[in-house]
Amino acid sequence: MSVHTTVDTPVGSLTVVGGETGLVGVYFAEHRHLPDPSGFGPVSHRGVGLSDFAEVRRQLGEYFAGARRTFDLPLAPRGNDFQRRVWALLRDIPYGATRSYGQLATSLGGVGLARAVGAANGLNPLSIVVPCHRVVGSGGALVGYAGGLDRKRFLLGLEAEQPSGPETGRLF
Repeated sequence: MSVHTTVDTPVGSLTVVGGETGLVGVYFAEHRHLPDPSGFGPVSHRGVGLSDFAEVRRQLGEYFAGARRTFDLPLAPRGNDFQRRVWALLRDIPYGATRSYGQLATSLGGVGLARAVGAANGLNPLSIVVPCHRVVGSGGALVGYAGGLDRKRFLLGLEAEQPSGPETGRLF
């Protein structure tokens, strides 16, 4: 059984989906590859099972305040073996750092897997919590992000401790 709630953040409202064994999804309002919302279950402000929405809100708030660098939440993403391996690698990318699709592919067996890594990264259901925004193109180019490149730029800037706001020309 899944339940969901929304959490307001500096990058917009996030839909948080939880299940008995942990957090299932964190989605932007305009999320690319958004699953069918009818599968998110009923609205709950508390969560269900191991998915404690108050704790998710607290940790997201700390992250956006610059006081949290990693998330300590039970996670239960739904995906195939390869996707889960890619998502595990994403969690190993340090706060403030980036990795290229090619670097992740090499970790999984060869640079020839870069497109498959990109596809799995794009389907990461746990935005921000599993930091797919830390993956960049070769040479550091900002490419692809389910929440849009403006959000990706904001998140990378936050982690680099760069100022944000209207004077920076960023939307968020």
